Amino acid sequence: MEAKVSNTTGHEFSDRYEQLYAMLLDAIPSSVLLINQNMRIVSANRNFLEKSRRTLKNTIDFKLEEVFPTVILDQMDITKRIRQVIENNQPAKGERMTYRAPGVPIRIYYYSILPFSRQGRVEGAVLLMEDVTEQVRLSEEVRQVERNLASIVESASDLVLSTDKKGRILTWNTAAERLSGYPAVEARERHFSDFCTDEDRKDIEKIFSRIDTGKHAQMKECPLRIRQGSLIPVSWVFSPLKDSSNQTAGVVVVGRDLTERRKFEMELHQSQKLAALGVMAGGIAHEIRNPLAICSSAAQFLLEEDNTPEFRRECAEKIHHGIQRTSTIIENLLKYSHPSTTTRTTLVNLVSLIRETLTLVTYHAKIHNIEIQVSFPGEHVMVQGVATLLQQVFMNLFLNAINAMPTGGRLGIEVRMVRSKVCVWITDTGCGIAPGDIEKLFDPFYTTSSVGKGTGLGLSLCYSIVKQHRGAIDVESVEGRGSVFTVKLPVRHEGGEP
Repeated sequence: MEAKVSNTTGHEFSDRYEQLYAMLLDAIPSSVLLINQNMRIVSANRNFLEKSRRTLKNTIDFKLEEVFPTVILDQMDITKRIRQVIENNQPAKGERMTYRAPGVPIRIYYYSILPFSRQGRVEGAVLLMEDVTEQVRLSEEVRQVERNLASIVESASDLVLSTDKKGRILTWNTAAERLSGYPAVEARERHFSDFCTDEDRKDIEKIFSRIDTGKHAQMKECPLRIRQGSLIPVSWVFSPLKDSSNQTAGVVVVGRDLTERRKFEMELHQSQKLAALGVMAGGIAHEIRNPLAICSSAAQFLLEEDNTPEFRRECAEKIHHGIQRTSTIIENLLKYSHPSTTTRTTLVNLVSLIRETLTLVTYHAKIHNIEIQVSFPGEHVMVQGVATLLQQVFMNLFLNAINAMPTGGRLGIEVRMVRSKVCVWITDTGCGIAPGDIEKLFDPFYTTSSVGKGTGLGLSLCYSIVKQHRGAIDVESVEGRGSVFTVKLPVRHEGGEP
């Protein structure tokens, strides 16, 4: 009786053990096959049966070549590998294989073979197959995206490079190699500031020190020092490179060669000067004719013999004054029209420069019935810059204001110190500018019928020149009532310090 109970309990324990074994196999997410020494399948879990679309009935006790396609067994040499594992009692390292069951798309598996021992004797092998189809597909997509990104960076005409947070260069694209003359292998690990001038080095280092806390890209124009030792003007954009945790891992730097743009701007400067000279020609002729007429009249009086010494002196003074005025007009005209081939800056008395510029447009304003009102400070206002370029800015703004008042009006020029800057307001009572046009007003080649003649290129050049002088130019306008252009420039003292 006891033996019967004990025997029943043993059977129950064995059944329970087999159930647990089957449940364990079915719970494994990989495909599992147990193969004996005769290369027959002893056990298969649910994952394998579902992936291969087979049943236990047509799998268990079948030979391996009856379950797997022969072409796979031959290509992967799985049968030989299983026999080696059983004979040597050593697991086989994983390999990749491609498997396709009838009516099922191709799947990619990563398989490994482990020896199966019982009581110290190897009875077979376990074939584990992990379905990595999706991982492979995703990795291929990632690699394709990486290849596309790399192709874009290498094909870009702009300089594209990446650095760490301290500014050490990590990548350096083909455009950077071509422009700088430095191959990527020489540029890597060098600091970005090594390719800048000494004057710009501090600003560059500040940009990299702030990149970790900054939320937006930072821009700066500074020359690139190339291998030949010369400098090329480049406009740089510094953007933080974020990792998966949205932390700054480095910096992406994009640079654009400004050589052609600078050359184009110089050509536009000269063409704009010639265009302005054409507008001023009538006014200059009139301004010169007036003092010459006075000189001619005074000279005729001097030829008469019955004049008193006092009258002769008065005539001589008029001739001298007329010649001085004519000389001043010609001198100002030469300053404006002479091409500027240098960017060397000097201390410029801004009030005197604006007064000289006004003498060139005074007649043009008179024939348009325009009243000129000025307000200047009593002391000198010195700025660091190129006088001819600054004169071109104010000449353009004065002519624009005059052209905006074809039936007459008032042109106001006010110069005033505001902290460490000098502000120049040019006010007109003309047609004004439409709100939709103001944002595009300083774009090259942009012009509208409401803005009128003399703008477009002129205002774009004004903007460029003021920016070169580390200043700013703004505009406010009410359509039909007039406009106010504001030019702000940093003040310099005689010693050159701000």
